[in-house]
Formats: sequence, C-alpha cells, structure tokens
Amino acid sequence: MWQRIQTLYLAVATALVAALFFSVKSFSVGPGGSHVDEVKYIAFIPYLILLIVAGALQLISLLTFNVRVFQMRTAVLAGLVLLGLQGWLVFDYLTAADGVVFKWTAVLPVVAAILDFIAARHILRDQLLVESISRLRSRKKNGKF
Repeated sequence: MWQRIQTLYLAVATALVAALFFSVKSFSVGPGGSHVDEVKYIAFIPYLILLIVAGALQLISLLTFNVRVFQMRTAVLAGLVLLGLQGWLVFDYLTAADGVVFKWTAVLPVVAAILDFIAARHILRDQLLVESISRLRSRKKNGKF
C-alpha cells in the first residue's frame, strides 16, 4: 500500500482535508482592531457537507488500493468536490465585506484537489501497466508469443 507514490499523494490530500475541519477560514476585525470574530469551515453547513463528502471520498480512495479503477474514480470525484468547495470559497472571498480577512487555509482545497488528480494519473499508469503485463502473460500461456 505505502510503496506506491499515489498512496502518499492521497494520504497528504486526506490530511489537508482533515486539517480543514479544525481550521479557521476567515476572521473579521472590529472597529479599532479590538474585536476579532473567527469563522471556521465547519460553522457554515454547506462547507461542512462538502468537507464531509470530500473527507469520506478521500478515505475511500486511500483505503481501496486493491481496486485501482474504483480508487482512481473516487480520487477524481474527491478532487471535483474539492474544486467545488474552492470555487465557493473564491465566491465568498470576492463578495466578502471590507473587514473580513481570509487565512491561508483557504487554498488547501485546491492543493488537495491537485494531489488527487496527480494520484489518479499515477493509478491509471499502474492499471495500464498491470493490463499490459497480463496481456503478455496470456499470449505466452496460449502459445502466441
């Protein structure tokens, strides 16, 4: 499981998604800088739903290393969900009030999505390699080699 590079990509992406559950998305500074209100990702229900779906897909794609095609599809789906979350964060950033400051954790979904797509590409390479080897073995077994 851990000897493949795609597993490491998926593990880092899963850790980034898990970090979003405990991170602060933004904070707003009151007049005079005396009052600071922090907003967590899990405080907003649509963010929480997207994080739960993305986290579940990340875990599924990390743990299904025996079924490569399913692992690749769940990694791509998790990446698409994370891109949707990132799009929503960009929309919130563009429509935010003047006193709202977004933290650096707002870019973690796109980093995790990129890692998911890279992992899916490596999973596809492994699957094509296994298929080509099994095709060669079947030719040799049938005497057509």
